[in-house]
Amino acid sequence: MRPVGTPASEPWWLRRGVGPYLVLADVVAFAVATAITLPGSLTAHGLALGFLLLVFWRAGLYRSRLTLSLLDDLPYVLAAVIVAWTFKVAAFSVVAGIDPPGRQVVHIVVLLATVLVVRMVAYRVVHTARCRGFVRHRTLVVGAGQVGVRVAATLLERHNYGLDPIGFLDANAPGDDAALLPLPLLGGYGRLAQVIREQAVRDVIVAYGGVDEDELVDILRTCDRLDVEVFIVPRLFELHDSNRYTDEIWGIPLVRRRRSVYRSPWWRAKRLVDAVVAAVSLLLLTPVLAACALAVRLEGGPGIIFRQERVGLDGRPFQVLKFRSLKPVDEGESRTQWNIKHDDRLGPVGRFLRASSLDELPQLWNILRGDMSLVGPRPERPHFVDQFSAHIPRYTARHRVPAGLTGWAQSHGLRGDTSIEDRARFDNYYIENWSPWLDVKIVLKTVGQVLRRQGG
Repeated sequence: MRPVGTPASEPWWLRRGVGPYLVLADVVAFAVATAITLPGSLTAHGLALGFLLLVFWRAGLYRSRLTLSLLDDLPYVLAAVIVAWTFKVAAFSVVAGIDPPGRQVVHIVVLLATVLVVRMVAYRVVHTARCRGFVRHRTLVVGAGQVGVRVAATLLERHNYGLDPIGFLDANAPGDDAALLPLPLLGGYGRLAQVIREQAVRDVIVAYGGVDEDELVDILRTCDRLDVEVFIVPRLFELHDSNRYTDEIWGIPLVRRRRSVYRSPWWRAKRLVDAVVAAVSLLLLTPVLAACALAVRLEGGPGIIFRQERVGLDGRPFQVLKFRSLKPVDEGESRTQWNIKHDDRLGPVGRFLRASSLDELPQLWNILRGDMSLVGPRPERPHFVDQFSAHIPRYTARHRVPAGLTGWAQSHGLRGDTSIEDRARFDNYYIENWSPWLDVKIVLKTVGQVLRRQGG
């Protein structure tokens, strides 16, 4: 049995993987090609470099990979260079100093050659660094079954992947079976987050073992806020169709789980966008807010703003703000009445505000304060959160991100008296597949619903 080594913090220059160094390699290749061909317009040539790096990024040439192969990348490098060259010719053909077509062909041929040569050298450097132990990521194998043992044995034998397995997590390998494992059994699945922290784990390979898939989903979500890469061995992996984004270790395909949204630089920008949009909207919509407030005051008397406790990020309660549609009999009714859409006490103003979603506008202040986001799962009251959590799978997982003014579920019409299970599924889909463009789509769909007065 291999002993567990003492965890050591990884150097900062290894934390980002190979991506930044491949960018640097391509910049060097571009500089070499420029020195060789001496283009007429360095400005146009420099802009072409920026576009080339963008195309390479979109082609996945800067993503972290367990196996770096120039032959695998060759079609994508060739296509990206041609696209960048076409952009340069098309965009700068009217600019003085641009080289004639013949010289442009020389540029692209030299650039392609230098990129391939520099990348070949870079890949060899990474391979050598991994094999000699300079680049090693402490790796935990989840599942000590046949597949997990095969994965661990492969990594122990072959160092070119840069993964250093330290042990297993499994609930079904006690006693004598554990003694036969090539690595120590570090506990059950519930210790996943604890072991990652204690052992400075950088990569987790999920090979299943003795746990149901439904339970495993919840277990793996404990890794969402940890700086760790998660690979999953596909079920029936012998039949798995590998693609460009599939890693593999000695014939075993691995699907790299998408990084959780909290670790994306775009997610940090999301909060900035929320604050700016909320502040500008509050300023521009001041006349609308004043008109709504006056109408509510005239219809129902004092108490324009309705405050209600909702559950937000990480299950923390906060006070959501809305224009009052009607006055509840008491606090108990406010906490436990599910929907007031068909309540006889709802007056014309309240009904209009709800149908047009104008009653939600005060939540722009919640967004500005940081209680909410523009887009995210709609917040629910604690009473109903307790009810739904008891019988709807992974309902509380929607609290992994801040609540939103609108969300993926609401943009699909899941509001009011609609399936809570469907809403939870849509919310969790949003979290797992978040992107800035998905937020834009949700906002556009929501605007369409508001214009059609499909509010609650």
